[in-house]
Amino acid sequence: MTDWRGYGAVTGAYWAFMLTDGALRMLVLLHFHRLGFSPLTLAWLFLLYEVAGIVTNLVAGWLAARFGLAATLIAGLALQIAALVALTQLDPEWAMAASVGFVMLVQGASGVAKDLTKTTSKSAVKMLIPAGQGARLYTWVAALTGSKNAVKGMGFFLGAALLGWIGFVPALWSMAAGLALVLLAIIVFLPSGLTARVKGARFSQVFSRDPRINGLSLARLFLFAARDVWFVVALPIWLAGYLATGMEAERAFFLTGGFMALWIVFYGGVQAFAPRLGQGTPGRALAWVCGLALVSGALALIALRGAEASTLTLGGLLVFGAVFAVNSALHSFLILDFAGPDRVTMDVGFYYMANAGGRLLGTALSGLTYQLGGLPLALATSAVLAAASALAIARLCKPLQG
Repeated sequence: MTDWRGYGAVTGAYWAFMLTDGALRMLVLLHFHRLGFSPLTLAWLFLLYEVAGIVTNLVAGWLAARFGLAATLIAGLALQIAALVALTQLDPEWAMAASVGFVMLVQGASGVAKDLTKTTSKSAVKMLIPAGQGARLYTWVAALTGSKNAVKGMGFFLGAALLGWIGFVPALWSMAAGLALVLLAIIVFLPSGLTARVKGARFSQVFSRDPRINGLSLARLFLFAARDVWFVVALPIWLAGYLATGMEAERAFFLTGGFMALWIVFYGGVQAFAPRLGQGTPGRALAWVCGLALVSGALALIALRGAEASTLTLGGLLVFGAVFAVNSALHSFLILDFAGPDRVTMDVGFYYMANAGGRLLGTALSGLTYQLGGLPLALATSAVLAAASALAIARLCKPLQG
């Protein structure tokens, strides 16, 4: 029988976390852009966040198996609160190097928190659904992931709005207080079923020996690099500059955050709808990622036309979001479908380690490509990375194995 209470508790905690995660990213990005940081320096602010994600996902699956999903969920929420509070101590009088170093460290802690929470939430879905119900599993994981991304999109808008409305530090305090209330509720209401432990779990078991999981993880790495190469730094800086013409900075930030939020909410909505587009198979994943490469290439050509094609570029990015959403939903189902029943948290953790690796690669390339060639180069690089993901997922398709 499905544990609705457990699913609701995990989903609520995940939503609250991702709201603050999205808001924090926009707060940091726009605040330091306003202070005059270059695109490459802005990318550096988020690199440790992604590095921490790689390490955390590698360890989080083992920790969840060893100490229980409840423990890692509570730890993730508590660490995010600590990161928000720590950023309030940032001093405007510090030198740029000190500010960058401090923000990188705090963002690293936030990255650990995010992946503790994410690995716990995704693993919990498989544990809460009876075995042998693949269609329901696909629907539930798509609903969780899609709704999470919609909430994160609202966080992008919230972060930009709070920065213009109450300022950087008050925004951080308000988010920390809200998340603290959620943490208290989770401690009180989380069902006991998520406290189960596997005492014999060994750290060496986190490395998967299943070629399907390894191939899917490699495809995931390139898939998320293909998105973040234009989304993390290139798009918001390009958009803020485009909107700033004849407009005060606060309004430009507000509208930038609004489009970023719209993109994520739209992407999350399509992701939740993805199971209705067909079964989750490697063949379908291959077809959709090939489509993503074509969309990215077309967008790079459109963006070359400059400001006159800005509206068309923004519309095309929404198309990218729809195709990317189906890709992501298919991957999220396939990893849970492939994961062994006795090592769900470790297989999911290994897979999301690759996800974090893709985000790291995309983040680094986002600042670099935008600084060298603007949005068109970032989108062209996205097409190459999507093609690499297609090559990796092709290995999972039996017709292509001869």
